[in-house]
Amino acid sequence: MSLLEVRSVSKHFRGLRAVHDASLDVPHGEIYGLIGPNGAGKTTTFNMIAGVYAPDSGEILFGSAPIHGLRADQVCAAGIGRTFQIVKPFAGLSVLDNVMVGAFLRERQARAARELSVRILERLGLGAKRELPASSLTLPDRKRLEVARALATQPKLLLLDEVMAGLRPTECDQMVAVFRELNRADGTTILLIEHVMRAVMALARHICVLHHGEVIARGTPEQVVRNPAVLECYLGEETEV
Repeated sequence: MSLLEVRSVSKHFRGLRAVHDASLDVPHGEIYGLIGPNGAGKTTTFNMIAGVYAPDSGEILFGSAPIHGLRADQVCAAGIGRTFQIVKPFAGLSVLDNVMVGAFLRERQARAARELSVRILERLGLGAKRELPASSLTLPDRKRLEVARALATQPKLLLLDEVMAGLRPTECDQMVAVFRELNRADGTTILLIEHVMRAVMALARHICVLHHGEVIARGTPEQVVRNPAVLECYLGEETEV
């Protein structure tokens, strides 16, 4: 059963075709990868799912309910959490307070929001840094904080936009372990955009490939990496492994 259905969506920006007639189905409880060259339309697709942009055509269903007309805050309230490619924590707040901002979506009491946030930070290896200002964190820790803020909204579907870009292989492997555990223990469905193919291959059960805004391949990781069109337009590039 699909948790998320993206049906024939298109998006143009002043004549630029960012996404054209793209479709994908993300089954409940799955980790699903969305890959492709830079400029392929991946983040635009995320932004349509998350309510930043409305598609020019097509529809997006979440739990069988249409969400393509909702605002970003309404999509989040419906159960979709997301990270951003460029991480921008609230620099003047502590690490803990950053996460509590997300937790207040569903937890009305400060104590409950704090307890949830502390648990999430511990899970992501940031517990000892929770009272530090967010501005003091290294890039890997800011990436973890970005994930923590999204998790604090208690999403059914987590959208991850290149959260492993810029990380060293050991740091990347640590993040992979976190996402596996979230998926296994909590049942969190994950849709990820990622250029680090070692992470995609380790996590995703199915992959959709975009190129020039169009879907050019779908399948298991093993099927996709052998697809001639994917090899030509994407995997033949200098992709991080």
